[in-house]
Amino acid sequence: MAFDRLIERIAKLQNPTVAGLDPKLAYIPSYIKEDAFEKYGKNLDGAAAAILEFNKGLIDALCDIVPAVKPQCAYYEMYGWQGVKTLHDTIAYANSKGMFVITDGKRNDIGTTMEAYAAAHLGTTMVEDTLCVPFGGDALTVNGYLGSDGIKPLLSICQAEDKGIFVLVKTSNPSSGELQNRVFDDGKTLYATMGVLCEQWGTELPGQYGYSGVGAVVGATYPEQLRELRSALPHTFFLVPGYGAQGGGAKDVAPAFDTNGRGAIVNASRSILCAWQKQNAPERDYAKAAAAEAVRMRDEIVGEIGTIK
Repeated sequence: MAFDRLIERIAKLQNPTVAGLDPKLAYIPSYIKEDAFEKYGKNLDGAAAAILEFNKGLIDALCDIVPAVKPQCAYYEMYGWQGVKTLHDTIAYANSKGMFVITDGKRNDIGTTMEAYAAAHLGTTMVEDTLCVPFGGDALTVNGYLGSDGIKPLLSICQAEDKGIFVLVKTSNPSSGELQNRVFDDGKTLYATMGVLCEQWGTELPGQYGYSGVGAVVGATYPEQLRELRSALPHTFFLVPGYGAQGGGAKDVAPAFDTNGRGAIVNASRSILCAWQKQNAPERDYAKAAAAEAVRMRDEIVGEIGTIK
């Protein structure tokens, strides 16, 4: 099961974190942009080329420190098909370096349309008699608020292709409570109800370390809900956004982990991508600065949760 591979890589590196690859041109050193614009022009081609070069430098610096990367589709789609190709090439490059790739697309649909999303991001596509891999990610974030009709089409592809999904449960944004904290007649919140569904869906994708292939997105900005959900969802692996720039710290994310230091992976994006700017480092040391921030984050979290077994 896909999350078994992720858990093993986390334990090997003693690092339960994922670097979010959410690049903006403002984050990219000028020498990379200037070179790309000179070759391709100040257009979508040039922007996509600059992002890919930036990402490759980060992946080279992080691949022996951080077990996974999480490219957010929107930051690539905004540059048209050129940006989408950069998403594909970024995933391929990260995979070539042994990194686990979580594609952050928050896809949400039902039936054959959801199957198409699953084939695109996690599976394969037949072109006449040729089997093709469109993107090749290891896991995909999905929105489960259409109910089982939007999740079950993914499960058979996850099983066949050894992939996983992370379902939005309690997200890190400030207004998440407007809907997710609503209480039903049975006394359960909407987010807790979604968590229970993740446990149920996950029975079809069991893993050897006790966690299924159906994970949950639970934000670092809500540590009490993290603690509640970790207790209630013993077989659900958590993707925890909101660390760093969004305000979450090591003490906030600690409740996401079990007694073995397993059960979650914590995302940071801007704090890693922009580390060179925050440290006032030379532009050409951007990847070195990102690695230093990733090590700092790792040590801070492991200092709270202990050795990962």
